[in-house]
Amino acid sequence: MKILIVDDEAPARQRLAGLVQVVGGHELVGEAATGADAVAACERLKPDVVLLDIRMPGGDGLAAAARINRIVEPPAIIFVTAFGDHALAAFDAEAVDYLLKPVRRERLSEALQKARRLNRAQLKALQQTASDGRRQHLLCRRRGDLELIPIDDVRFLQADQKYVTVNHLGGEDLIEDSLRQLEDEFADRFFRIHRNALVAHRYLIGLERSRDGRYQVRLHGCETPLEVSRRHVAAVKELVRRLGD
Repeated sequence: MKILIVDDEAPARQRLAGLVQVVGGHELVGEAATGADAVAACERLKPDVVLLDIRMPGGDGLAAAARINRIVEPPAIIFVTAFGDHALAAFDAEAVDYLLKPVRRERLSEALQKARRLNRAQLKALQQTASDGRRQHLLCRRRGDLELIPIDDVRFLQADQKYVTVNHLGGEDLIEDSLRQLEDEFADRFFRIHRNALVAHRYLIGLERSRDGRYQVRLHGCETPLEVSRRHVAAVKELVRRLGD
């Protein structure tokens, strides 16, 4: 794939260029130091991928990405930044991936493979929100990098001190959203079984009682059932009945 590197700092561009060379299998077609130059370079050089910094003088990378996405055949965008505070905005800009500096060779290779694998239509589907404007993904930090978890893949959400554990088809991750916020946002997808746990309707198998008389729910893909607090038993029973009708 043809790659364009955009960063206002020359040493950062050089380091990325070196990583691209180490990864191999790609052609570095140019560099740019500003958002305006990046847009012009995309129109002129027709890269397949842009490695784009977010914080630059004379217009940030998010603004440049919006202009790049309006090109007739836009390249895939991978944001590269020292800051994690623009992650959601970056994914809203239909970025393939979001790399935090200093970029590791393994993560760059993974992001470039993702860019090769996804076409623009798939990227748009990945980033779109529901018709009511709600998120379709949760954002987590995994091994220092930011990743998206599809809401449809989430089995349950469990609060643990200031974090929430997300159990999903790909494993488990921690997020910083509050359980109350998630319950309010996704009330039609998840139901509360305990003060510290929400369960996805779509993965519910049923309600049962343990040997010691406690109620618990079983979920597809989870070996261990989750405890239902006495306070929520009646509501869960009613939900199970309605889902079974």
